[in-house]
Amino acid sequence: CAVKRRAGKIPVGIQVLFQANRAALAVAVAAKCDFVRAEGWTYAHVSDKGFADASAGRVVRYRKVIGGSRIPIFADIRKKHAAHALTGDLTIGEIAAGMELHLADAIVVTGSATGVSPNIDSLKEVREATGLPLIVGSGITAENVGLFYDHADGFIVGSSLKENNVWHGPVSDERTQ
Repeated sequence: CAVKRRAGKIPVGIQVLFQANRAALAVAVAAKCDFVRAEGWTYAHVSDKGFADASAGRVVRYRKVIGGSRIPIFADIRKKHAAHALTGDLTIGEIAAGMELHLADAIVVTGSATGVSPNIDSLKEVREATGLPLIVGSGITAENVGLFYDHADGFIVGSSLKENNVWHGPVSDERTQ
């Protein structure tokens, strides 16, 4: 609530790891957040934290029950830090189409790990497969944003604003400027 108050008109979202998408929705409703980032939306995968089952149905129903229908869900596709052998017979475009069917409000495309940019061809394939907003969710820097700019509707910027580009490091005032 304090972050939302301090942010003023700047949109504030929340993600609760690992795959605690319903908990994130509950926090978003209570704090009047503007969006939720969800993992494990459509199709299961194996992550570095364990098995991630698809959660779209449970989360969409829960969102309605708790009065959170106004809160859009930005769902990761082929989540970073995960293996996707379970869906190896599907293209990223087919998965994106499934995410739209399962009521994601936007698709987050990441690279293989925190701070790693996504494959530009994957981004283009997701764009062609769905009309949902497309967000680049990792690896964006001041130097490469132009490469992705025409293919995405938004960007999540984190590691490149930290000292030494380390995701868990302190925010760099110089890089943020």
